Amino acid sequence: MNPSGISRNEQMKVLANEPFDVLIIGGGIVGSGIARDAALRGLRTLLVEQADFASGTSSRSSRLLHGGLRYLAQGRIGLVREASLEKMRLSKIAAHLCQPLPFLFPVWKGAGWPLWMLSIGVKVYDLLCGGNNLGKSRTYRPTELLKHLPGLRREGLKGGTSHYDALTNDARLVIDTLRSAEAAGASLRNYTSFVSGTATNGTWTCTVRDQLEGNTVEVQARAVVNAAGAWSAKIPHSTVRLRLTKGVHVVIDHARLPVSEAVVLPEGDRILFVIPWGERIILGTTDTEYQGDPAAVRTDAEDIDYILGVVNRAFPAARITVDDVISTWAGVRPLVAPRHEKEGAPSDVSRNHEIRMGEPGWFDVAGGKLTTYRLMAEQTIDQVGRHLGARLPRSRTAELPLTAGPSSGVLPPPVEQNVVMETCRQEWVVHLDDLLLRRTSWHFYHANQGEIAEKAAHWMAEVLGWNPERIELELKRYQDAADHPPRFDVAAKPHRAAGG
Repeated sequence: MNPSGISRNEQMKVLANEPFDVLIIGGGIVGSGIARDAALRGLRTLLVEQADFASGTSSRSSRLLHGGLRYLAQGRIGLVREASLEKMRLSKIAAHLCQPLPFLFPVWKGAGWPLWMLSIGVKVYDLLCGGNNLGKSRTYRPTELLKHLPGLRREGLKGGTSHYDALTNDARLVIDTLRSAEAAGASLRNYTSFVSGTATNGTWTCTVRDQLEGNTVEVQARAVVNAAGAWSAKIPHSTVRLRLTKGVHVVIDHARLPVSEAVVLPEGDRILFVIPWGERIILGTTDTEYQGDPAAVRTDAEDIDYILGVVNRAFPAARITVDDVISTWAGVRPLVAPRHEKEGAPSDVSRNHEIRMGEPGWFDVAGGKLTTYRLMAEQTIDQVGRHLGARLPRSRTAELPLTAGPSSGVLPPPVEQNVVMETCRQEWVVHLDDLLLRRTSWHFYHANQGEIAEKAAHWMAEVLGWNPERIELELKRYQDAADHPPRFDVAAKPHRAAGG
């Protein structure tokens, strides 16, 4: 994955001499899925990502594989069925990244859906999974629900339901999909941006730039797929119209809210999740308009206050405060903007996806959900194949398991040197934040983030040849990249490392 002795400049020159069938722009979950599908069907495939793989929306989700129960109330039956079936497929091809989890949905008088409607809804939800969900749904009386959630607010409690979805690791899902794509023959490059492209006689000539070295090369491709997510509308030739919304998540210690099952909390036209994550709890998400730079999205004090307010109203004895927050992350959802409908609330905007060929050989892929990425990829390559006039074999991505990496799992791996060494050697790691935020999730899971960062930086130096100055630069870059900046309580120790 990081060829020994081959510099990035030399790798770029190789790309210029190798014609491709398809060039994919964007190394998030959708782009990685497209690369895997294309390579498995025999297409010569190149993927470029302007930053690190999964560094955008695909490492900033709620970490759930789900059909979206609340979309039933909006009448989006097709979307729920599509996502529910994909959830079940992912539970088979990526079992190491799919932890079945019951979701308890309490109902209070005068708030959210009535209990009878919700009871019917969870049964329909099971049926939409093909009649074989990850677990069986049920309805609870108040006394039964309180046995599961003793700290829940009792005033006005009418009962509740439970249904099954799954916890995943979004960034690891991207990396393992990319590992599988490379094993099938795809060429993959992070920190490499698409600059421009022109089409002549059925071939796209595209300029791509190495963001680390600064050099550019021209590559040839018979088709180009724009899968840049929140950035897709800004790509030259793009026909995408997006409506970006901001989602924030907060992580606290499990001891502060000791629930063993996920909880769905209704709040107006939104819902908020309380998700057990090993020794931690994930709280989120928000859904608000966002019009800034997707790379600059951050968690505000108001976001944290909102999330903690919802949780504390549901669990009044918990009294969770900002001091309990271990980490946060914020991201933007690249929703397809409605063309003929009124804008409405962010939560009302469809999560459907679109695949459109705006010019011959240029495909824009937008919208969708983490859970439906595999299907989006299959449908995209079906269209690419038709355009190329190729009789492609059918997609096998719903059957072939993903290739797990050394750090792969729903929970973070142990903080150990061997994990860092193997991850750096196998998984395109360039910077310290690549490791801590995306490959391992150590930053989000552990409270002593500064201490772990300093250890990891020195371990990485042994693999990547960093000198002390580079170590300090990487620690600063990581601190700037973190949505919830870590505290550095331990001074970095001198390290003997050659190069830089």
